[in-house]
Amino acid sequence: MLQMVEKQRELMPKIGGRKLLELIQPRLPTELSIGRDSFFDFLRRHGLLVGKRRRRVQTTYSNHWLRKYPNLIKEFVPVRSNQLWVSDITYVETVKGFVYLNLITDAYSRKIVGWAIGATLEAKYTVEALKMALRQLPKGPEGLIHHSDRGVQYCCGEYVKILDKNQVRISMTENGDPRENAIAERVNGILKDEWLNQMKLQSLEVAVKEIKRIIDIYNNFRPHASLDMKTPEYAHCQSGEFKKHWKTYYKTTVVSV
Repeated sequence: MLQMVEKQRELMPKIGGRKLLELIQPRLPTELSIGRDSFFDFLRRHGLLVGKRRRRVQTTYSNHWLRKYPNLIKEFVPVRSNQLWVSDITYVETVKGFVYLNLITDAYSRKIVGWAIGATLEAKYTVEALKMALRQLPKGPEGLIHHSDRGVQYCCGEYVKILDKNQVRISMTENGDPRENAIAERVNGILKDEWLNQMKLQSLEVAVKEIKRIIDIYNNFRPHASLDMKTPEYAHCQSGEFKKHWKTYYKTTVVSV
């Protein structure tokens, strides 16, 4: 079992214990079947429990004159892929300083559909991520909503023009509460807590190469508790609600478009 854990941790160094158990349990012999608590004890004995490091760098500048759009997704829960994309920018630390990762994630499948990384917070990298996401659409957006914070990169003329041209509706957060863009914030945290914070990236060029590799692993191999322990790539081809592997303390309305 230790070898199985170590093999998964080579791909996903900081993946949590529940997801790790979900990945290895089907491969265990019947006599080695193990419950969650016993598995966490096993990880603890072998020094394999993971912790988290928190650090924040400001990446959003919303005190600008450009048009800001209302929040369209307060009670919206997508029931298939390409109904709602969520976008955000996060910093990545390298030996030579911070670089900035622009991400677009499908809110239904949690699949990262567009990304770009640059040495500055210029909007051209945000636009690059958007163009990548639009290229992967199998056909027209069909009511697609793009949700982001009110950062200048998302409000600038070029970005808005591309969304309008592709008939993508624009939605934005209304204040600084991260819960208004919770899925995007969560994906940022996964990439950093489970991979990037443990790496010593030497340069922007190295960061681009490593992030490409990490996103491929994230999309194709990492299970999500919100997706019934399925991967984003699998979920992207499905429809309907997924069983969530946590307690639900409130209900939201499922709306389809």
